[in-house]
Amino acid sequence: MLSAAIAIAAPACVPGAKDTPRPGAVMAQAIVDPYLKIQTALARDVIDDVKANAGNIATAATALGAPGVRIDMAAVQLTAASDLAEARDRFGALSDAIITYMEGLHLTPPPGVRVASCPMLKKSWLQEGSTIANPYYGSEMPTCGDFR
Repeated sequence: MLSAAIAIAAPACVPGAKDTPRPGAVMAQAIVDPYLKIQTALARDVIDDVKANAGNIATAATALGAPGVRIDMAAVQLTAASDLAEARDRFGALSDAIITYMEGLHLTPPPGVRVASCPMLKKSWLQEGSTIANPYYGSEMPTCGDFR
């Protein structure tokens, strides 16, 4: 009888279980909006506001519960980036975490946002628009990549 009560209560004890979006839902704007600001900045070779936007993502990721821990950790690491190269490297980890979260829960990006991929680094990212703006190479190779 006790094990049945534990089994019934267990789903309610899963951190973030009630906050986990349903398959087909749109990825949270609170994550995507600051993420896109970071992607745009890195594509322009600047790190202005990268730390603040990464902090906003970390804060928003806590609302995702346990499934969002990887996003939170990657965003926190990005807040500590000290230069452009380090920011790009940590942005790659954040992109992986967000895309894995979206794919794992079968979420869709917001309207106008697509997944792009850099064949040179074999790294993906989210971005708006129809022209590639590579955040990993910036002005060195601004249009290197494809949309998936």
